[in-house]
Amino acid sequence: MDTKLDKLDNILGSPFSDHRYLELALTHRSAGPRNFERLEFLGDSILSFVIADNLYRKFPTAREGQLSRLRARLVKRETLAELARDFNLGEYLIMGSGELKSGGYNRASILSDAFEAVIGAIYMDQGLEVVRERLEHWFQSRIESLSLDDTQKDPKTRLQEFLQSSSSELPEYSVISVEGRAHDQVFNVECRIELLKKPSSGSGGSRRQAEQMAASAALEQLGIAED
Repeated sequence: MDTKLDKLDNILGSPFSDHRYLELALTHRSAGPRNFERLEFLGDSILSFVIADNLYRKFPTAREGQLSRLRARLVKRETLAELARDFNLGEYLIMGSGELKSGGYNRASILSDAFEAVIGAIYMDQGLEVVRERLEHWFQSRIESLSLDDTQKDPKTRLQEFLQSSSSELPEYSVISVEGRAHDQVFNVECRIELLKKPSSGSGGSRRQAEQMAASAALEQLGIAED
């Protein structure tokens, strides 16, 4: 009996009948070819479905775009990493020595991936109804706190819709530079649109985040107020 995994069982509230699924869900790709990537793929799909189902039922008057934005807010990397930290998931990760030394056990991208893999593992071990019950329990307070007022569109979407409405060409984003080490990078991005003489710029911990910042700067230069 693996007492360490039994402890995680208790934290997750979902005892495994076969710990091999849970162990695989905790194995990062740096530890070898047999890792959590397939379970992560499965867990991502299950999570998206369960959250979509709950939002559909909670907000019967919401439009598709509003539901999509609420779901994106719930399943984003930062949220999943927060939940993983609540479970102390980093303590249980199986990683290669290099990744371990660089602090991978506390990196949001790895924690969120492992969280999705654990979802996949619960499904494989115990079925859909059990994993649905666990997810609804874990996300209950977050779902209950949502309202349709939380569906403000992100800067990239707002900029694109504004340009489309004015029959302008869509923005072009390009990475100007990437700074820092592999596990702690900063992306610098430019956004070019024909309505502005100079490109706007933004920086962030991921390309997507940097593009959002650059789009926000472009909206500000165009004098477009937030929704």
